[in-house]
Amino acid sequence: MTQGTAGSSGRGLPVPDELRNNGVVKNGEHPTGPPHEELATGERSTRNRVARSILDHGPSTVAELAERLGLTQAAVRRHLDTLAADNVVEARERRVYGARTRGRPAKVFALTDCGRDAFDQSYDTLAVDALRWIGEREGGSEAIAAFARARIAAQAETYRKAVAGAAPEDRTQALAKALSADGYAATARSAPVGEQLCQHHCPVAHAAEQFPQLCEAETEFFAELLGTHVQRLATIAHGDGVCTTFIPKISHHASESTSGRNPA
Repeated sequence: MTQGTAGSSGRGLPVPDELRNNGVVKNGEHPTGPPHEELATGERSTRNRVARSILDHGPSTVAELAERLGLTQAAVRRHLDTLAADNVVEARERRVYGARTRGRPAKVFALTDCGRDAFDQSYDTLAVDALRWIGEREGGSEAIAAFARARIAAQAETYRKAVAGAAPEDRTQALAKALSADGYAATARSAPVGEQLCQHHCPVAHAAEQFPQLCEAETEFFAELLGTHVQRLATIAHGDGVCTTFIPKISHHASESTSGRNPA
């Protein structure tokens, strides 16, 4: 789901819903095929478990996390390095109450404010409640669909500029890059008779589970933006690991003739 974020680092600072829905996603991850996507999804899930364990049990050592989660300490360290780079956890010395023992204090990993905010479900609940209210008071499914389209339209200018500035054959890649800049960890890859746009993170997946109009509005926007019919093959909101959109290959001549206007 396209939406503005509060900003992201070059490594993909998590947006508030990311840990809960898909684990921590780095914008730098660029899967090149299904096996890589499955691995990336598994890695994100494990990083989520590491962060959740710290949330549930407080600042923890590598050994404590490894024992709790049934992982090797080397694997835990690797995930902690990624979480630290994404400003989700930070290393600190364990507080010692009473007399200190000899030796260096144990190093523990604690959630940062950003990491703790990532588990806050209040915004999801608010969004779902608001959409339900719109549906009940303002006209049902059509009212929700109108809201979803208006929301996309309000955020569309950045994506329009990115696509308009690219050559016809590079427009899907340009859109993926613009989406990644907003925290969607998007990639584009070749597919038979076209391309696939993959979004490895969806900030509003929880709301979209109940209100598919959000996904539908985004798909319509991609079609209008790229000047061709597109097909949504999978969504995170429906339990898939990645939001995948198929974009058929169109001739450069057709792209140029439809550039700047809505598809018929």
